[in-house]
Amino acid sequence: MKILVINCGSSSLKYQLIDMEGETVMAKGLCERIGIPGSRLKHEVPGKEDYVVETDLPDHSVAVKLVFDALTGEYGVVKSVDEIGAIGHRVLHGSNRFTESIIVNDEVKKVIRECFDLGPLHNPANLMGIEACEKVVPGKKNIAVFDTTFGMTLPEKAYYYAIPKEYYDKYAIRRYGFHGTSHAYVSQETIRFGGLDPEKAKVIVCHLGNGASISASIGGKAVDTSMGLTPLEGLIMGTRSGDIDGGVIQFIANHENKTVDEVLNILNKKSGVLGMTGISSDFRDIENAAEEGNHMAKVALDAFRYRVAKYIGSYVAAMNGVDAISFTAGVGENDKVTRQIVIDEYFSYLGAKVDPERNNVRGKERLISTDDSKVKIFLIPTNEELAIARDTKRLIEA
Repeated sequence: MKILVINCGSSSLKYQLIDMEGETVMAKGLCERIGIPGSRLKHEVPGKEDYVVETDLPDHSVAVKLVFDALTGEYGVVKSVDEIGAIGHRVLHGSNRFTESIIVNDEVKKVIRECFDLGPLHNPANLMGIEACEKVVPGKKNIAVFDTTFGMTLPEKAYYYAIPKEYYDKYAIRRYGFHGTSHAYVSQETIRFGGLDPEKAKVIVCHLGNGASISASIGGKAVDTSMGLTPLEGLIMGTRSGDIDGGVIQFIANHENKTVDEVLNILNKKSGVLGMTGISSDFRDIENAAEEGNHMAKVALDAFRYRVAKYIGSYVAAMNGVDAISFTAGVGENDKVTRQIVIDEYFSYLGAKVDPERNNVRGKERLISTDDSKVKIFLIPTNEELAIARDTKRLIEA
């Protein structure tokens, strides 16, 4: 079976066509600047020259049609859309209505639309992608794979906020967590690659990048996660503040004459390491500035690593132990210094040790802890597209 995976942003559309027999990527690409002048499609097929089309993409329907033309045309990898078994879509938020991925119907689309205020940057774009596929290839099954479903196994003690329960009853305000497809994939890969007990393994996954979150799972099922009702809670990120005293919102609003929405925009888009340093939201730029002696760049990196260590430590306590800690995503996979510092400076009491030579090697999934480390430390590259494709295939074959 061949599965097309689509991840729609407000002005972009990423895709991969995956042959599930060997879980190999047949083609992948990106439509960018949808609805903006200068739009284009970049289509990549392994072993072949990239195919680039610069053309107007006024909306997602036009972009989706261009994707299918690329997949079936001169630079394509299938003869017709009939060879594609189904389309899997990443959808940010499904509230508490969906505990797992689901075949899209009118009710599913209604819930995605109702969650626009919980995921204002993502859910509208995700729905546009689904509806575009329905228009371009009618009759083809679309699967919604929610970022929030991994967190739906959290116990009540972990997902309830200490606010009046009427707000949960009315609006389903609770901890959901995000990067769910990444956490689900990496936690399972950690168990498989590490030869751990698939039913009892206690795993902490550090998805570290411009957006960052940490999860704790037992036997691949989430028991806690750092993001909350929205992706704002938790770690310090590229532009997000992460954990903050709610009183700060009121204080800034009152003293700067701003609305709550304006303050939240600051916390989401102008804070994090960007806000702390005034330099960039890219951790590579912050590291370069720190090396050049910029004090606040060093403080921002220290604060980020400290927050990562705090969450790992709290999850070790929550699970009464840990078998493995895995690093993934842009910073997690590429920043050897952060991995070394987080483990060696904060978890020596657990007997956890990173091997400098293993940590320094670039490549695929690998063990980076020493042979005598009491906790296995891994680098596991995330593959959210494959996780979505696997869930799509499971539902289609059910």
